[in-house]
Amino acid sequence: MASEQRAKKIVMTGLAGRLGQLLAKRLHRLGTHQVIGIDRRPIPDLPKDIEHLQVDIRSRKVREAFRGDAVDAFIHLGLMHDPRQSRTELHSWNVMGTARLLEYCAEYAVRKVVFLSSANVYGPRPDNPQFLTEEAPLLASQDFPAIRDLIEADMQATSFFWQSRGKHTETVILRPVHILGGVRNAASNYLRLGRIPVLMGFDPMVQVIHEEDVVSAILLCLEPGVHGILNLAGPGEVPLSTLIREAEKEVLPIPSAAFASAVRLMFRFHLTSFPFPELSHIRYACMVDGTRAREMLGFRPRYSIREAVRAALQAPVDTP
Repeated sequence: MASEQRAKKIVMTGLAGRLGQLLAKRLHRLGTHQVIGIDRRPIPDLPKDIEHLQVDIRSRKVREAFRGDAVDAFIHLGLMHDPRQSRTELHSWNVMGTARLLEYCAEYAVRKVVFLSSANVYGPRPDNPQFLTEEAPLLASQDFPAIRDLIEADMQATSFFWQSRGKHTETVILRPVHILGGVRNAASNYLRLGRIPVLMGFDPMVQVIHEEDVVSAILLCLEPGVHGILNLAGPGEVPLSTLIREAEKEVLPIPSAAFASAVRLMFRFHLTSFPFPELSHIRYACMVDGTRAREMLGFRPRYSIREAVRAALQAPVDTP
């Protein structure tokens, strides 16, 4: 009789976040994985077969998750996107923390590394082509300095991919478009506003994706042979005005010059959760070509744009 097959060991960061919990529940239902989640935040109602290592990702105690049985996959969902955090803390967490985690992946010969980045790294710009491929330059930080650390972490993962290519590790850098759902991000927060401000004279095309479709794509990335940089597009693209109509919200048209000052003040005094640097996303387009993910992953979004918008408005919101 053949011996019982070992459960695949998965180490993941960001377990307490919305995507982390959705992914953990999916893995729990599959019942074929040993999951160790790293997150310094407490997590209520976690499935008993999911191990929670409650430490900071920069802590040396993180090494404990990589010891013992070989790690079949490491999934990095634990980047910090809080615009109210200091630049020093964001850099330390996102750049230095990611570097240390990738060092552990190399040291312990992790077989699969999945890094969740964002299509926002390309940056919304007036001169963007209709659809950006994975080879497009990462220009977001030119107008949005706060995203510089995300770009640097994305480049760290890309460098790790090239260094480990052909060796023991398959690396995937996943760049999804705006994620909608219970996640606490600029896109979902924007649609949750009572009256949605828009810039007069601007109605860019936008792409969104349901949070459950992102989780499905991450699971597909775990399949053998999947590697490289993958743009993850949703079910299509629509004008921003259409997205707002789907949310059944009133718009607040504001001249662009006045809008910048108003949003800065509102954000400073906690009157809005929409940070000023995100203004570019409601002015210019930043759409990606998802062909590579369709071909390599066989990815097809299950949820429509309307369902994604409803998820942002109705789902319980992830805590910071």
